[in-house]
Amino acid sequence: MAARTAPRVAPLPAIAYEPVVRAALLEDLGLGGDLTSDATIAGDATVVASLVAREAGVLAGLDMARCAFRLLDGCLQFERTKHDGDRVEAAETFALVTGAARAVLGAERTVLNLLAHLSGIASMTARYVAAVAGTACAISETRKTLPGLRALQKYAVRAGGGTNHRLRLDDAILIKDNHVALAGGIVPALRAARARAGHLVKVEIEVDTLAQLEEVLECGMADAVMLDNFTLDSVRAAVRRIAGALVVEVSGGVALDDVAAIARAGADVISVGALTHSARALDIGLDIVPV
Repeated sequence: MAARTAPRVAPLPAIAYEPVVRAALLEDLGLGGDLTSDATIAGDATVVASLVAREAGVLAGLDMARCAFRLLDGCLQFERTKHDGDRVEAAETFALVTGAARAVLGAERTVLNLLAHLSGIASMTARYVAAVAGTACAISETRKTLPGLRALQKYAVRAGGGTNHRLRLDDAILIKDNHVALAGGIVPALRAARARAGHLVKVEIEVDTLAQLEEVLECGMADAVMLDNFTLDSVRAAVRRIAGALVVEVSGGVALDDVAAIARAGADVISVGALTHSARALDIGLDIVPV
């Protein structure tokens, strides 16, 4: 294969994805293993398997794929010409797996499920990032992730060139409409949050109207504001009023066709839940040749 390219995104530590891959293999293999392969393929059969993109996109999940193969057979050889974050073209082979046929087939579905899903997220993110190219605006996901897959899905967003929103409830304060309602208003909510926040904890608050934004600015206790479901004209007005005093995040049903205009209106971050909850899987296949 061709020489390896340099990684475009910092890899996840194995401890973050190995339990997920292991659980996925166990879910697929159960206690009896791959009955079909065990019945039809000789135990000493070996193969060379090619991971091939059926369509163009951006890759994510190659380390997870290698992990799945190695968990079933530590002797399998995994070679790649691409790294996560690299673009792949239709019909392009980006990795080869060589070794025991039964192990390769046993891992196949887990490998393809993870690669296709994570590469779909990376590919969708890359389209949003390309749409705001030339502006200072970042594209981010939200916490609308599949249970158990958050670290991997957020990693895939980074592979596509996006940035991450908060990872969990415990790494930043984000005051939303329900918090405001239960706290008794925007100012009481911000006052309580600022009293609780450590010096390294950022405080962001969601607003639905320009009037709410005015309350936030007057009390001066937020670091960032989320403009939720604002019209483009309202985003422009909010950015003018904020005048750099807060980080401006725009969220709420943001479609690909909308992001360029929102970015030009002055948003610092556009958060898109669809990146993780609605990305279409990238079509990836495994082509096997007996040895």
